[in-house]
Amino acid sequence: MTAENEEKIKHLQRAEQSMQALMSQKQALQMQLMELESALKELETANEAYKIVGNVMVLSKKDKLDSDLKSKKETVELRIKTLETQEKDTREKAETIQKEVLEAMKNDDKNDK
Repeated sequence: MTAENEEKIKHLQRAEQSMQALMSQKQALQMQLMELESALKELETANEAYKIVGNVMVLSKKDKLDSDLKSKKETVELRIKTLETQEKDTREKAETIQKEVLEAMKNDDKNDK
């Protein structure tokens, strides 16, 4: 195997590790999004609203809390979209490198015969 192919394989491994990290981040954000959606749903039917500040739960204005939660939800959704774009780009790069490596290995096999 040539040094160039070995370098491409290392690059492919880094891309796969990067994709794993992106997927983990996305999964964490999706959990956060579900929690925010659940909180917003509960807030619709609640008479009083509280929020946690440090180790203390304090009474909060319902409309202010609703606004804060919606803002956080938008931010999380945007971050998820950004991660999905990065994940797609990384996957495409990895697939391209994988094809190049496989093609080079086929050519090496032909040259060895």
